[in-house]
Amino acid sequence: MRAYIVRRLMMVLPMMIGITLISFAIIHLAPGSPTQAMTDLNPNVSPESIVKLRQMYHLDEPIYIQYWLWLKKVAVLDFGDSFSQDARPVLDKILERLPITLLINILSLAVIFLISIPIGVLSATHQYSYFDRIASLFVFFGFSMPTFWFALLLMILFGVWLDWLPISGVVSMNHANLSPYGKFMDYCTHLLLPVSMSALTSLAGMSRFTRQSMLEVIRQDYVTCARAKGLSERTVIYKHALKNATLPIITLIALSIPGLIGGSVIFETIYSIPGTGQLFYQAVMGRDYPLVMGSLVIMAFLTLFANLLADVSYAMVDPRIHYE
Repeated sequence: MRAYIVRRLMMVLPMMIGITLISFAIIHLAPGSPTQAMTDLNPNVSPESIVKLRQMYHLDEPIYIQYWLWLKKVAVLDFGDSFSQDARPVLDKILERLPITLLINILSLAVIFLISIPIGVLSATHQYSYFDRIASLFVFFGFSMPTFWFALLLMILFGVWLDWLPISGVVSMNHANLSPYGKFMDYCTHLLLPVSMSALTSLAGMSRFTRQSMLEVIRQDYVTCARAKGLSERTVIYKHALKNATLPIITLIALSIPGLIGGSVIFETIYSIPGTGQLFYQAVMGRDYPLVMGSLVIMAFLTLFANLLADVSYAMVDPRIHYE
């Protein structure tokens, strides 16, 4: 296992180079330039100043020269300075907002895991029952409902009409004056809607996938043999069948992580959460190339790391799997 992990970690570098190369090229193919945001609204900027500004940011160089200059800085963990007015280091801006994005995604994964698997198992063990029909209806609703539109509906319902939950930000204006318990509840109420909406689509798909995987497993001969030995139904389902049905579930969880990270852009923008998703959206709109590339590098690394954890989890769940 240790040798396999080392080999996978060694593959991260060439994969990151490939990801950044493609992303860098696509960004520069988009219309517009970072200097336009600095000069178009300023009538006093002369053409000579625009040329000097492009030279300062190496935007007059060929794209492969720009990529090479950027890659040399990233090799020493220097993502450069943002093109925005504050001109802060890109890494500082990302690390400042990364914790809240990770928190939302971790909570979303926990919700998906803790709710979808029991729903899928119960649907499989009670096939065609009323519970299975209701769960299927929930799945179709989760698949068909546009999440960004549903998020706005929930904002109107719980935030405007009922006034139960806040609809923007992470903390209230009086957060500093609250007690420790009050601060904790303030965080929870602000994160309830974003986490719920982030998990909705994946929750529906995961429960359906768990149901199908469990239906295939409980029809196997070894499950019939375990029942014939007199084992309780709970032991047969949760100790024998569920363990073997977990492998495809782990795969689906690993594949859903990039979607959760990418979905942070939508939810953080809708709910005005100061995370990396909102920062990435603002950077794209402002043609802030260093900030866009820095955000993509962090997201790509987290995705590759999550896939490595999924592969390692295979061996932990199924002892028949060996990577040596």
